[in-house]
Formats: sequence, structure tokens, C-alpha cells
Amino acid sequence: MSPDTSAPVQDRAQYGVCAVLAVTGLLVIADALRITHLTSSNDPIGPRPVPILLGVCLLVVALVYGIDVARGGRGEPEAGEDIDLDTRIDRRTVLLLIGVFLLNAALIDWLGWVISGTLLFWGAAFALGNRHHLRGLIIAVALALITFYAFAIGLGVNLPAGVLQGIL
Repeated sequence: MSPDTSAPVQDRAQYGVCAVLAVTGLLVIADALRITHLTSSNDPIGPRPVPILLGVCLLVVALVYGIDVARGGRGEPEAGEDIDLDTRIDRRTVLLLIGVFLLNAALIDWLGWVISGTLLFWGAAFALGNRHHLRGLIIAVALALITFYAFAIGLGVNLPAGVLQGIL
């Protein structure tokens, strides 16, 4: 007698993904509940609802995904339509990007967001292949200034000014 091949094959490792999603959702909710409830006339609901909503969404996704896995659902493997699966990893690009992010983290308090953000944006563009250095630098400065003032004026969040304190 041959084995029944019509039964769906369960990939039990996917339950681990469900568990990670659920734990992350619970941690986000628990952390959101620790936020002090501050309200003002500009913000009557306070900072809690968005992280709580995100945590609930993570729990819902974990539940729906768990049900799908239990019913035998499996993700379709990458077909590699627009990528070459035999190509090696571009370690230089990955290491340059890691270096740029670490440099930004190390310099943001001292130099401030505008300068460290400029280095971040320009360095990421360089790592990803941009060779128009002057144009990339101009765009990076513009992005850093736009994000600095968007956070300060639009969100009321002051990013570090660093050595440009009093100028910005």
C-alpha cells in the first residue's frame, strides 16, 4: 500500500515565525502600556494608540498565519524571476552600508543629525552605486535638512543639532 500523498505537508518551522510575531506583538503592547498618558490640546489621544494598534496587528497576523499553517498553507518558494540565485553576495556593498549606519550611530550626538544624516544618506547612495558625488551630496544635505525640520516642526521631536546648535 502506498502512502497517501494527498495530505498537506505541514512546515512546523513556520509555527516559530508565528510565535516570534506573537511575542513581538505582546512586547510592543506591553511597552506601549508603560508610556505615560500625556495629552494636550494638540494631541488629545496621546502616544499610546499607535504602538498598541501595531501590537494588535502583529497578534492578528500571527493568528491568521498560524491558522494558515495549520491548514497546510505554505509559502511559494522564490522563483528567482528577476534575480540570479547563483550570484554571490556583494559583501562590499553590505559592509559599506553597515559601516555607514554604525558611523551615523557613533557621530549623531556629537555632530548632530544634519551632518551625520548627510553622511548616512550620501554614504548609503555611494555604497549602492551612485557615482555622482556632488549631486549625491547636495541631495543628502537636502534630505538631512528636510528630515531635521520635519521632525522638529511637524512632529515636535528635536533631533540632535550637535556642532550646529544655535545655527539651525
